[in-house]
Amino acid sequence: MKSCGVSLSVAAARRLSAAADEEKKMAAGKASEPEEDAPRLSAQESDALARVDSSLFGDQRLQEDGASMKALLVKAVRCYEALILKAEGKVDPEFFCQLGHFNLLLEEYPKALSAYQRYYSLQSDYWKNAAFLYGLGMVYFHYSAFQAIKAFQEVLYIDPGFSRAKEIHLRLGLMFKVNTDYESSLKVRPEDSACSLTKRYRAAKEAYESLLQTEDLPAQVKAATFQQLGWMHHTVEQLGDKANKDSYAIQCLQKSLEADPNSGQSWYFLGRCYSSIGKVQDAFISYRQSIDKSEASADTWCSIGVLYQQQNQPMDALQAYICAVQLDHSHAAAWMDLGTLYESCNQPQDAIKCYINATRSKACSNTPALAARIKYLQAQFCNLQHNSLQSKSKMLPSIEEAWSLPIPAELTSRQGVQSTGQQACKAQPGSSGSGQSLPPHVSPLDQADDQSSPTKRKRTASPAKSSAESWTHSSAQPQTPNWYPSPQKLQLLEQLRANRTSLKPLQLQMLEQLEAQLSDMHQQQMRQNSSGQIRASLPNGPSLPAHPVPRAPSCSAPPLANGPLPPSVGNNHTPGTRANGDVPYLHPNTLPHNCTSPGDTRKSQHLTSAQVGFRKVWVRFGQVLMETGLSLPVLQPTAALTIRLDFPPRPHRSPLLIICPLLRSSASSPTSSPSPRCAVPAAVVNGSGGGACSEDSRSPLKLEPPELCIRAALKPSHSSSTVSIYPTSADVLKACRNLGKNGLSSSSILLNKCPPPRLPPPPSPPLAKDKLNPPTPSIYLENKRDAFFPPLHQFCTNPSNPVTVIRGLAGALKLDLGLFSTKTLVEANPEHLVEVRTQLCQPADENWDASGQRKQWRCESSRSYTTIAKYAQYQAASFQESLREENEKKGQKELSDSEMTSSETVSRRHKGPFKQVKFGTNIDVSDEKKWKLQLQELSKLPAFARVVSAGNLLSHVGHSILGMNTVQLFMKVPGSRTPGHQEHNNFCAVNINIGPGDCEWFAVPEPYWGVMSEFCEKNNINFLKGSWWPNLEDLYEASVPVYRFIQRPGDLVWLNTGTVHWGQAIGWCNNIWWNVGPLTAYQYKLAVERYEWNKLQSVKSMVPMVHLSWNMARNIKVSDHKLFEMIKFCLLRTLKQCQTVKEALVAAGKETIWHRRSRDEPAHYCSICEVEVFNLLFVTSESYSRKSCVVQCQDCARKASSDLDGFVVLQQYRMEDLMQVYDQFSLVSRFI
Repeated sequence: MKSCGVSLSVAAARRLSAAADEEKKMAAGKASEPEEDAPRLSAQESDALARVDSSLFGDQRLQEDGASMKALLVKAVRCYEALILKAEGKVDPEFFCQLGHFNLLLEEYPKALSAYQRYYSLQSDYWKNAAFLYGLGMVYFHYSAFQAIKAFQEVLYIDPGFSRAKEIHLRLGLMFKVNTDYESSLKVRPEDSACSLTKRYRAAKEAYESLLQTEDLPAQVKAATFQQLGWMHHTVEQLGDKANKDSYAIQCLQKSLEADPNSGQSWYFLGRCYSSIGKVQDAFISYRQSIDKSEASADTWCSIGVLYQQQNQPMDALQAYICAVQLDHSHAAAWMDLGTLYESCNQPQDAIKCYINATRSKACSNTPALAARIKYLQAQFCNLQHNSLQSKSKMLPSIEEAWSLPIPAELTSRQGVQSTGQQACKAQPGSSGSGQSLPPHVSPLDQADDQSSPTKRKRTASPAKSSAESWTHSSAQPQTPNWYPSPQKLQLLEQLRANRTSLKPLQLQMLEQLEAQLSDMHQQQMRQNSSGQIRASLPNGPSLPAHPVPRAPSCSAPPLANGPLPPSVGNNHTPGTRANGDVPYLHPNTLPHNCTSPGDTRKSQHLTSAQVGFRKVWVRFGQVLMETGLSLPVLQPTAALTIRLDFPPRPHRSPLLIICPLLRSSASSPTSSPSPRCAVPAAVVNGSGGGACSEDSRSPLKLEPPELCIRAALKPSHSSSTVSIYPTSADVLKACRNLGKNGLSSSSILLNKCPPPRLPPPPSPPLAKDKLNPPTPSIYLENKRDAFFPPLHQFCTNPSNPVTVIRGLAGALKLDLGLFSTKTLVEANPEHLVEVRTQLCQPADENWDASGQRKQWRCESSRSYTTIAKYAQYQAASFQESLREENEKKGQKELSDSEMTSSETVSRRHKGPFKQVKFGTNIDVSDEKKWKLQLQELSKLPAFARVVSAGNLLSHVGHSILGMNTVQLFMKVPGSRTPGHQEHNNFCAVNINIGPGDCEWFAVPEPYWGVMSEFCEKNNINFLKGSWWPNLEDLYEASVPVYRFIQRPGDLVWLNTGTVHWGQAIGWCNNIWWNVGPLTAYQYKLAVERYEWNKLQSVKSMVPMVHLSWNMARNIKVSDHKLFEMIKFCLLRTLKQCQTVKEALVAAGKETIWHRRSRDEPAHYCSICEVEVFNLLFVTSESYSRKSCVVQCQDCARKASSDLDGFVVLQQYRMEDLMQVYDQFSLVSRFI
């Protein structure tokens, strides 16, 4: 069992061990106790208890009525226990579930666990009971057991709208954080709606101060705690008079900086405190330090602008405000202060534009006052003489001009650091660069796109690009070079590329111009980067340096929007409560703040003591009291957990599709190892015919005729929600009107009778040790005829062959691999973007930490970007360096042989430090204009291996999925590693080695992916999103077979459906890669299973399976009965979902807006939980008015607004059209 890194007390451990005896005590009873002593519940009490379940845990109403409710719960527990004893345990399983709820609310955790486990063992469809799963998860959470993650994830899977979803998100985030899975911890944050505030400030203060008394408190925990204490004293009036509060706040923030001098957030807060007491120079120094610590914060720039405005430096204030609003387009306070600045300088037209932008922000709290001010200024502006206005010289540049003015290096020298490496066209982390400038406003194309107004520019320009794409500019340049494209042009370029096939001649010409300019930009950037320019740092001094631009005459400034202090003191500028629009920065005001990325955090915050690691969870305890009012169970930080907490053992239930046994591939040979899947649910549980999905993995599954299996799988049991796929769509919709969600999420496309997806157990019996290194299936081609021979396709797609190496393919098909050589790539597109992964060069069968002392699964790497030309230079230099080292080794060979034995050589090799190598990966070669010759050459491949073909499922998606149905290129040097993974949604993959060097591959069959996932979990790595390199010794001990082989130039590697694989370059080589989806039931089945597993794990599925299934129903004729059944069932479930949602909208009086899908429009995903959204798109009214359409799913939309206020619902297909597709999709004969 995996715990939170702490142990329970001995007493708690004994209590927990006693939980196992609770059931025996219930069954045994007390024979001497008279029957009349058993308590009885009145009808009123029974009615009250009927509304009680685990979701009331920590509820404020329950606390307010504590005495009477507790007495009722105690009485109910006694009554239920008496009933169970009297019936000798033979009662409805719901009794145990309710008993678990009552004990949980009474905080009798051992008894609650015992009751929940009894319910689990008796109730076959326990997984449909969200309250049970939530209660069980709360018990596990109390005992610091990570089984709580599994329980909480299943709650969100079966009921995304669960009433305590926020509570679940919070606890999942805490557990992921303790488990060092920071990416998942951030992703499971509660939805963006504001949390309720309990305003228990003194309790929060006491919690923080109590935490600070802890011995050996880690520096970062101490820094975060002092930071929160200081900011709370600065902003909360109830904590004392202003003078004492500010003094205490400054002391706390200074102590925070002593513990963590690199916290830009603490420097910013300290600047705010100094500003509030009039220490202007100290405030400037603090703000400058904040920027110097890589803080790309709009709040900091707004506060700097306020100080400049107070010091009567309007031009400096203008540029600071512009920095703020470009970082955060919706920063209401910055827009308001910028408007005030323009108004003070008698430029009402610009002030009006700023005020209008402020009112469009959700964070704006005084919209009526601003609206009145706008109306007044508009009337005043209309009364002025136009000619007189023109005759006056402007004191400040207009908002349009200011937006494109270069910002001095002193202001922005560190502004883009945080965003480095997060988007395209960015520098490598740590690369030297100059002080950056904002992109200029170049008129010709910008006018064509009508981006002259700041409002439109605000909607299209990306501040992240504005700050990050200028990383190569020289600090000596007075303004941005004319070869640098504006953010508007980059946005336009993306739009034109996305719609290339439907562009008009003028638009095509514009696209070519933009691509040429972008190419020039990359070339210039690389030239400047290679010249070794150093980024200018902020000079020391009491204030920020003067700008090298003409200064406007001084002007008297009226009072700012929120008085003499920065507007951030008011409601418009409260950290953590403002949306960042489309800015892809981490929110800088979330407390406590962490300046490092998840990867860096993992390195810098590694704690050798697990107990200290767990203590970090509690740094936010005081803030939780302030913000959420949650009642957290006490996690004992000093005890020892000695008993295993887990779901009781049950027969395995894996995700099941429409027909359990029929989902196997017909291509499976009789001798192949059966994949561990569900059998037909034939067992009768609790007297019902719809039992659990059972399996006997020791013997091959016995297949029944298709007709019988379908009827068995869809036979109604105690649940009436199963609908046959054979009736017409009209009958389906009529039947669905009376059906609920049946315990599953409305978007699930799995069979009703199976639980949420689970990891598959390893195949049984385990293989003998001499069979754990099987030979890799290899086929040698001599001519073109061999490549197009049908059995080759059948051999590759046979599930019994996890991987196939097709040798000599390039020679047989006369493929010109030289088109993909480094020399040709440089000649074709030297400035094409390359993602670079910096890794440690190690032996292919080993993976050591950076010190070389310990083997590990985690595969460390860092991301950066370069161009093909630059990487080609690195590739060549690496080769030359290797030749030089080889010559040196030859001269020292005799000396080395005489001084050490081979074992000493091996041990020394592991002690590091290892050499770093750079791996050029994920190079997109899908642009037919840039890579026409290369893509044409790939059309020589046989149809089953082509990027686009009628028999490829991914060709029916209808839009590009980069790296899947498009070609990607990899440029390698020896030691370049592709870490372990399965392909997205378990699709097949094609990889061709261009050469000249070889690659070494490792592959594990798909049935063992559950074992691989468990190994990753044991090593604190996310199987789906993490970077890992398996330890072959671990796999051998676990009886996991590993295919190991060499891929030579011209060889094609076919990775079959779901194969787990990893590989490393032995020599200098390039590879091309893409995914393929064979039109088989086996491929579709595993794709849907991974689709649902991703949903459970809150991971986005790159292949939109619902969208793909409807396109398949439109485009292809299916003769495979199993594939037809699965696709048809997917259509049925989504048709039912559309009907249910439509009826709910009609009942709520919410109309849908017709919004037909455009050609090549990508499938839509929820912007919050990232599940696929089909047909009915819930879009915020604000984004719809801007025509940006930020899509959410129904569950996330209703969490934000239960009555969908502020949302519009777009409908992309008419129900009649979907019904027609459903009815016309039918099974065809193979012989037609």
